Amino acid sequence: MMKPQRISIALCTCNGEKYLREQLDSIEFQTRLPDELVVCDDASSDHTVEIIEAFASTVLFPVHLTINKKNLGSTKNFEKAIGLCRGDIIVLSDQDDVWYPEKLRRLEAVFSGSSQIGAVFTDAQVVDEQLNPLGYSLWQSVGFGGREQRRLADGKAFDVLLRRNVVTGCTMAFRSEFKDMVLPIPEKHVHDAWIAIIISAIAKVVALPEPLIKYRQHARNQIGAANPGIRRQLNTTFKLCDRSVYLREADFYNEVKQRLRRAGETSVSSDLTVK
Repeated sequence: MMKPQRISIALCTCNGEKYLREQLDSIEFQTRLPDELVVCDDASSDHTVEIIEAFASTVLFPVHLTINKKNLGSTKNFEKAIGLCRGDIIVLSDQDDVWYPEKLRRLEAVFSGSSQIGAVFTDAQVVDEQLNPLGYSLWQSVGFGGREQRRLADGKAFDVLLRRNVVTGCTMAFRSEFKDMVLPIPEKHVHDAWIAIIISAIAKVVALPEPLIKYRQHARNQIGAANPGIRRQLNTTFKLCDRSVYLREADFYNEVKQRLRRAGETSVSSDLTVK
């Protein structure tokens, strides 16, 4: 049996006063409380910091708040929060979702099942601003279907993620032993895609089909989860019309290759060609 694992939550905020309290409440009411909550605020100009400070004064676990003097952007802010986490498992959190009460307990159980598991991500219920279900899940939105799920379960997560990212950061957790490999995160890339593919090259990644968060959709979502039919149409049109998409993808894969090469990994082909 594996020893008990400490759980850190890395929460990034920026002008999140509208929905933040609901997210914090859902963390407070977890059936398995975190061992620490690390919050990096990205130079908010609203009442976000006051909300966090009030929350920290009442909960039963430590809350470590860092306030950036200038705005770093989402990727670098998550990099900072991850770097400050001291737990064995790091769970990523956005400021505007709501977690189901059993989220941390379920994630802990998956990691406890095998030391070979490096990261876990889950499905999510997609909801509107008032948390009303929109009738589809996050995995349906991104088109993460049965074939890719089976390939990932068969230990081919790296192959799946080379083709496209299917991991949404607010549903992801990973072992802190991989911090030195994933950090620093290249500023021009989204943190979740970067962390997922790097870890998938050297450890098992588990896709848990159980929705463990309510993924809120609103006007200020950085990425969001569109209706599945609309998302497929937009992706096709966008890629056909915008050559820069392919250039960004090529740059991303080259950055992955360089990071893995520097880390001395030998389990991945040096040319990173998609099979």
